[in-house]
Amino acid sequence: MIERYSLEPMKTIWSEKEKFKRWLRVEVAAAEAMGKLEIIPQEAAMEIKARASFDVEEIKEREKITKHDVAAFVDVVANKIGEAGKYLHYGMTSYDVVDTALSMGMKDALKIIIKKLETLADTLKELAIKYKYTPQMGRTHGIHAEPITFGLKLLVYYREVLRNIDRAKRAMNTISVGKISGAVGTFSQLPPEVEEIALKKLGLRPAKASTQILQRDRHIEVLYVLATCGTTLEKIATEIRHLQRTEVREVEEPFSGGQKGSSAMPHKRNPVRSERICGLARLIRGYLSSELENNALWHERDISHSSVERIIIPDAFLALDFILSESIDILKNLKIKAENMLENIWGYYGLFLSQRVLLALVEKGWSRDSAYRKVQSLAHRAIEEKRDFRDLVKHELSDELPQAEELFSLDYYFRHIDRIFERALKD
Repeated sequence: MIERYSLEPMKTIWSEKEKFKRWLRVEVAAAEAMGKLEIIPQEAAMEIKARASFDVEEIKEREKITKHDVAAFVDVVANKIGEAGKYLHYGMTSYDVVDTALSMGMKDALKIIIKKLETLADTLKELAIKYKYTPQMGRTHGIHAEPITFGLKLLVYYREVLRNIDRAKRAMNTISVGKISGAVGTFSQLPPEVEEIALKKLGLRPAKASTQILQRDRHIEVLYVLATCGTTLEKIATEIRHLQRTEVREVEEPFSGGQKGSSAMPHKRNPVRSERICGLARLIRGYLSSELENNALWHERDISHSSVERIIIPDAFLALDFILSESIDILKNLKIKAENMLENIWGYYGLFLSQRVLLALVEKGWSRDSAYRKVQSLAHRAIEEKRDFRDLVKHELSDELPQAEELFSLDYYFRHIDRIFERALKD
């Protein structure tokens, strides 16, 4: 991921140095397990633990010769250890190290994602309660429908974020596994006890069955969760983008002092951060598509997934981490223009009242189709003649609806808001 969208500490988790640190932890844990089981001399295991270290540049130089990153890593670390280094990586295959360490990295990265999702949920909950009764026009197909409240809109997002938190926790459990089962998963050189002891030290569980690698359905699940979280953020960002349009003006992204919206037009205050969120969410979905292709490998594994995952897994985490931070900051500093929300409700001739009038006529004995056709004709007249729908109803339907004014209250639309909030905030 480019520096522009890389934040700490997520950036550190996916750095090359940190990757090698995880590899080293796996090698040391495996050596300790082998020493405990007397597969290698206990003194050698102690030496490995005490002296194992690496230099990133040395590994890179060695890889130019080996053309194999894990082999280069093992060579460099073994050289640092000395005589006992011959027992490093004893009986193991590369992906005993790589996949186990990758699970460790993904687990740590998911902890960061979950924490930010929880912050996002808290932010949305606070805003939803604050704007619980703030009237806003609900829109379907981009067209005025019936009034909602801005708080209700945010409450829907809040519940979705809670579901994403649950998904992320399940995905973290799914990926919290490792494997030290050898070249094709048969434990041909080391007994399962080595795997059990080592993985316990690393905070992972052994996969119940593995090949040379952990099966990629696990990684797909993680990438699916990241992509799904991205769609939620994109949904919120898309709404902000629409509501910030000149013709709507109901919310506005924070705009800092000295910020420029356009190099050419000084008046511009564009929703650039929300647009950036939408763009990066697309990127994450693309990474999920790539990971879906990684599950079907040849036999006990081939290497076609490896090059893909070196890019997509770190980048997906970094991109989501970035847009989570962006979303939290935007929402915490979002400018809410409640007066414009109310103005927009009534600004389109009061047409949102059509269903109330329709049902009132049905209650008076009209057939639904007849009532619908009559209300529809009045609504279309209001648009064409730029007249208030309420005036037309009172004029055209005075005999059928002598108390028509009672149908025009906004409060009617919000009478169940408290119950919705009570239900949504229960857990």
